[in-house]
Amino acid sequence: MPFYTYQCATDECCEYCQAGFDVLQRMSAQPVERCPECGNLVKKVISAPNVVAGKAHLTTDKAAQKGGFTKYKRAGKGVYEKVTGSGPKYISGD
Repeated sequence: MPFYTYQCATDECCEYCQAGFDVLQRMSAQPVERCPECGNLVKKVISAPNVVAGKAHLTTDKAAQKGGFTKYKRAGKGVYEKVTGSGPKYISGD
C-alpha cells in the first residue's frame, strides 16, 4: 500500500494539515477529505515516487551500515571470506 500526502485546501489550517501529513491507504480507497486534527478540507498532494534506479543502493558499505547484512566472497573451495559486516571472518563448509 502506498503513502499519500495531504495538505490543507483552505486558508484556515492547523499546523498539522498546513505542513502536510501522510496516510497509508489502499490505491482503491477514497481520498481523505478532512484533516483528522482540525476537520478542515484537505487535498491530495502529487509528489514524485520513491524509485530506486541503478545499483547504487546495493553497495557493500550500504548493505552493512543500513541493512545490517554481512557480505562474503569466495576465498577457495568451500571457504568464504568476510568483505563487510559483523559476522565471522571466515565461513567454511568443513
